[in-house]
Amino acid sequence: MAVRPPVCDFGAKAPDFALPDPDGRIVAFADIAGPRGTLVMFICNHCPYVQAVIDRIQRDAAELQRLGIGVAAISANDVAEYPQDAPEHMKTEARKHGFTFPYLYDESQDVARAYGAECTPDFFGYNAAGELQYRGRLDASGRSPGAPDARRELFEAMVQIAETGHGPQDQTPSIGCSIKWKA
Repeated sequence: MAVRPPVCDFGAKAPDFALPDPDGRIVAFADIAGPRGTLVMFICNHCPYVQAVIDRIQRDAAELQRLGIGVAAISANDVAEYPQDAPEHMKTEARKHGFTFPYLYDESQDVARAYGAECTPDFFGYNAAGELQYRGRLDASGRSPGAPDARRELFEAMVQIAETGHGPQDQTPSIGCSIKWKA
């Protein structure tokens, strides 16, 4: 079932975290925070909505990083029910798509809850002060990739945040699979 998260809670402070990557290296929000803003994404390996845009996510993340925006992805799914989302498969997925950002595992799901993450993909764009300015979609893609020339909504919003400290007032929520919460 497709889930749409709520609209942006402008100014909400970024919850801190310290999560392992698939190699066990601990990465905190402060480690990935960029001088011009930070993008935290909740994704996973198995979700068709994520798979439809994973190469666009990597493209945009790499460009944003060059602009001084920090980026991290977090997987919080219950791996007992969805073993393809386990850390060893996250490592393979990151390598396959050439991730230029850390892909972190939220085993306790506490970080996903702190952020209010609801679906994969779910994007949280913060300004340099760590204040939420974007909670929208990547682009018009759904379970299938959007048009090759689809407006890059997330990218444009993060560039605006980097330049002005403020995100766009009009944001279209992301859509995706629900986070797979533990029982």
